Amino acid sequence: MRERPILFSAPMVRAILEGTKTQTRRGVKPQHIKHWGPSMDAAIERLPSLAAAFCPYGQPGDRLWVKETFFDTAPFRDAPLFESRATPIAYRADNEFIGCHKWRPSIHMPRRASRITLEINAVRVERLREINAADAKSEGIEGQFEGGPWRNYQRDGHWFPEGKDTAPVLSYRTLWEKINGPGSWDANPWVWVIEFKRVEDSK
Repeated sequence: MRERPILFSAPMVRAILEGTKTQTRRGVKPQHIKHWGPSMDAAIERLPSLAAAFCPYGQPGDRLWVKETFFDTAPFRDAPLFESRATPIAYRADNEFIGCHKWRPSIHMPRRASRITLEINAVRVERLREINAADAKSEGIEGQFEGGPWRNYQRDGHWFPEGKDTAPVLSYRTLWEKINGPGSWDANPWVWVIEFKRVEDSK
């Protein structure tokens, strides 16, 4: 079993904590499979199952420790705002200390500060737009209720209608483009699909 870090935004951290996010999709980079053949497309299309074996995030049974935006309150323990905390680490995903200017980007989080450990259940390679409604929901998209409607991440206050099979996929599309930029959905890249479950921290 190996452990690797993985970055998640605050909304996705909340989805993991709530149990609604059990998948993540990450773009396949050419260097991941550079020795396979004349092109990445040809290599993956020829050997899709082998491609998964080269996933840089790990294989089933490996673990991922989550890096998220955080703040180490230890230097301020005597201040009334922090002295009652059970742990010196504050997490932006908890919506605490919204006005705090001490937040540190997730990429700088050390292992000791991580509170979430994930175990990989499965890995596969597919085109981004092959995602279906069930998988989109497993990506942790936000619904007003259990069955939707589903959030439009690019238009505040707008939701895709409940009851339509395409609504979760449309919601995920807006999330992907918010993270990866305009046109990134239409590009339909190859992605690592990593399925996981949350486990007790092993640090």
